[in-house]
Amino acid sequence: MQTECNTDRLDFQPLEKRKLVGIFDGGAITSDAGGLLLREVDAKMGIMGRFAECFTDYRDGQRIEHSVAELVAQRVCGFALGYEDLNDHDQLRHDPLMAVLAGKHDPTGQDRVRERDRGKALAGKSTLNRLELSPPGADENSRYKKITANLGQMESLLTALFLEAHPVPPKQIILDFDATDDPTHGHQLGRFFQGYYKEYCYLPLYVFCGEHLLCAQLRPADQDGAAGSVAKLAGLVERIRHEWPNVQIILRADSGFCRENLMRWCEDHGVDYVLGLAKNARLRSEID
Repeated sequence: MQTECNTDRLDFQPLEKRKLVGIFDGGAITSDAGGLLLREVDAKMGIMGRFAECFTDYRDGQRIEHSVAELVAQRVCGFALGYEDLNDHDQLRHDPLMAVLAGKHDPTGQDRVRERDRGKALAGKSTLNRLELSPPGADENSRYKKITANLGQMESLLTALFLEAHPVPPKQIILDFDATDDPTHGHQLGRFFQGYYKEYCYLPLYVFCGEHLLCAQLRPADQDGAAGSVAKLAGLVERIRHEWPNVQIILRADSGFCRENLMRWCEDHGVDYVLGLAKNARLRSEID
């Protein structure tokens, strides 16, 4: 027999003096109401808009329904709420709260141009894919992917946010360099079997100063963990000293960054360093 569920109200046992009622006339609902806190934070800090400025949009302005700022906000808020996969957005595009977070004027999506898109306020996975995977040389003549990212501008933004977070220049900062594995689960471009981690992965380079992220560079794993660290450190030191000329800068990293060229650069440019040393027989004998 088919179940009939036509009750629009359920009365449960009270909680002390409070009534406990289940009502099913909530209309549009969401499971991610906490996302409104993200919106409040960004309204005060303006990070999302500045991040969107790191993209160049070559699309025909007369045909744009989702601005770069809206696409970026949709993707970033999706990440923050645990929706990493682009496929998630084919469902999330119906969510009025996500539309509010993305800055849509009509969160219900009834203002869409095509009738079949009405009710879907946000972009689907294909549009977001074009945002993420446009090649660096894309322009107005490209067929599909016409939004390019300026990676250098993105890195500069991370450093700017770090500097702005300190109204008074600190006397000393510690830059933590680290390389870690980012496992791949398919045949992604650039994957490589890394012997240390014993898996196919990427080997991104991260730089932190306390809780502030200064660099997140995706790299293939077929190279030394310290690859590119001298150039990265040089750029950061130049930018930081331009704003804080008297700050003491200390580089801190594990033994994977104990490399002659990196230590030499630090000594030549007045940067102190604390680096780990890999264990070996000679080192043990000196310690003993």
